[in-house]
Amino acid sequence: MRAAAVTGARGVTLSERPFVAMVNLRVAPASETAVRVEKTLGAPLPRRCGDTTASGPHKVLWLGPDEWLVVSRADGHAVAAELREALAGDPGSAVDVSANRTTLELRGPAARQVLEKGCPLDLHPRAFGPGRAVSTTVGPVAVLLWQIDDAPTYRLLPRSSFADYLARWLIDAMGEYRGPELP
Repeated sequence: MRAAAVTGARGVTLSERPFVAMVNLRVAPASETAVRVEKTLGAPLPRRCGDTTASGPHKVLWLGPDEWLVVSRADGHAVAAELREALAGDPGSAVDVSANRTTLELRGPAARQVLEKGCPLDLHPRAFGPGRAVSTTVGPVAVLLWQIDDAPTYRLLPRSSFADYLARWLIDAMGEYRGPELP
């Protein structure tokens, strides 16, 4: 991935952020249980498609009306255990899924254009900007796509078994940015 990096005004880099803790959380959003979970996380659960929230080591990404992915710098097993304790036996679940996905990071001025080669979403900043995260595809691979900042930096969370293919697809898509921009 380092060798594929493109520098300059049309620069784009790809890297892996391995071993990120991820916990899948299911809970009824308007319940007392959700309130306990939010207190445990120190952040509200996002309520709309694409929304994210953050507090301390935790980022919470909306996956569905009653489902979230907690991405954390803390230990995944510990986060899942704390969330299960907050559920207090009420309906819901908190499962450490850290080994299920990996995280690829695409960054640089041409990152959006590289993604646009194979992502059906409107990635223009008016439609998809920092703090947004949605399930989509890039090329033929299902991913959770998350824009981190205005650089732009994107984190792509594919299933681990598809990560190598996706990385190779992105490296191929990055290739044209080595040369001059055509009029």
